[in-house]
Amino acid sequence: METVEARVLRLHAKAARVEDVAPRVETLTLSAGAGQVLIEIAAAAINPSDAKAAIGMMPQAVFPRTPGRDYCGVVRAGPSRWLGKEVFGSSGKLGITLDGSHGSHLVVEETALLEKPANLTGEEAAGIGVPFVTAAEGFRRAGFPKPGETVLVMGVNGKVGQAAAQIAAWKGARVIGVARRDEPFAGRACAPVEVIDSSRADVAARVRERTAGKGADIVYNSVGDPYYEQAVQAMAIGARQIIMAAIDKVVRFDMFAFYRGRHSYFGVDSLALTSTDTADTLRELLPGFASGHLKPFAIAADAVFPLERARDAYAAALSSARDRMIFKP
Repeated sequence: METVEARVLRLHAKAARVEDVAPRVETLTLSAGAGQVLIEIAAAAINPSDAKAAIGMMPQAVFPRTPGRDYCGVVRAGPSRWLGKEVFGSSGKLGITLDGSHGSHLVVEETALLEKPANLTGEEAAGIGVPFVTAAEGFRRAGFPKPGETVLVMGVNGKVGQAAAQIAAWKGARVIGVARRDEPFAGRACAPVEVIDSSRADVAARVRERTAGKGADIVYNSVGDPYYEQAVQAMAIGARQIIMAAIDKVVRFDMFAFYRGRHSYFGVDSLALTSTDTADTLRELLPGFASGHLKPFAIAADAVFPLERARDAYAAALSSARDRMIFKP
């Protein structure tokens, strides 16, 4: 069994505000047990949920702990077939109830491992994680889009929205996105993504105009209640809506529109997914990344942080920054 003295971020207690978060770089002894592997981290993404957990917005988060849900690195200890291989992954438990990826090393189950596609850099692979897992899990629950279907993505320029648009385009669907201002699609996709500016247009009316009155077959609502009524009004007969976020949490539910529309609703909670669960979800996306139909998020040079700037990184993650941010330990 190989043991390492890892440099990791440690949070010892929750903070009242993100400005008060006090992560410390410490040394922790790590080793892989039965059924586990030890990974040397090359890059680890910084998610808003990492910062939210630090300020008590996720009551299931435990302390002390090492944050971080997403990662890419090299296997240094474990079953021989994995030694030296570049792997990547994500989890709803890492960094929340289990020590996570914001450090030099990480211990995970062997069943969590996915080999990094050769056409991706370590930074790009590390950035796939939570956004693509959340988007794909929603489609897995509701049914992946089919060619000829229309997918409406509310909040299309958020990271989950961008991932959902990419997956829908890869599957051959027509993709219409909704943004809160006049702006083009900010992500990458293998087919055009039409964008509706919700500040200037009636979203449901515009969707029906563009679909000959039918509406959207799938609505991926990555924002929640602010777009809920417009999302319902834009749904076709027999459509399904995927919801993975909420602000005010309680909405007016129109039962008549629900049963007359034969609608279905699917909730996504990525925090409920284990490392093995997320590996199963990401495995479905590997062919898309390998073929280039799915693209990782671009990683800007100024969005790469050392562990010593963790407080700045967590504050940026909560500030609605558009860049996908990562640590390079």
